[in-house]
Amino acid sequence: MSALFNKTLREVIELSASASPTPGGGSVSAIVACFGLAMTAMVCNLTIGKKKYRDVEPQVKEILGTASDLMKRMEELADKDMAEFNNYMTAFRMPKESDAEKRIRDEAMQKALIGATETPLKIARVCLEALRITVRLSGMGNKTAISDAGVAAVVFDAALNGVLLSAEINIPAIEDQDYVKKIINEIKTITAEARRLKDESMAAVRARIKES
Repeated sequence: MSALFNKTLREVIELSASASPTPGGGSVSAIVACFGLAMTAMVCNLTIGKKKYRDVEPQVKEILGTASDLMKRMEELADKDMAEFNNYMTAFRMPKESDAEKRIRDEAMQKALIGATETPLKIARVCLEALRITVRLSGMGNKTAISDAGVAAVVFDAALNGVLLSAEINIPAIEDQDYVKKIINEIKTITAEARRLKDESMAAVRARIKES
């Protein structure tokens, strides 16, 4: 079980505010996304069992199950993000007196940089999946709680854009230019898709609020 997620909320906030480099932007973004998933799950739980929403209950239960799975995945990725930063710092501190040491250190740093880029991208992909299920929920969830689906959508979009900065900051130091091009293209694609999904969810939420 995650040591980070076992802390109190106050402890996590204080640790994030401290001089400790972890949890940093990647892990904090994953934590924020978990709050978004909690809102998605809450709307599901306020929909399931209600006579008015009996027709959509199977779909809502499916969304709830997915949200639960994504929360567990985010917890794993928050820890992974901190571990990848520690790997980078270990490589950074390696000796570099001789040419052989420099070569070994450079190789270790390049590997660590890619690891520290891949994990934020994974977090962003999970945020995208969270947005997809929330778009679905926005059109069928309990109308009295539907504003919380909008909150979830906004939170996911923010977490996604935030965590991608944790990937982008590594790009200038990565030597593999084919990898860099691939990552830059994926970031553009993910960002555009997240914006579209957030807007779609918000439009559905606002339309249903007006129906109230």
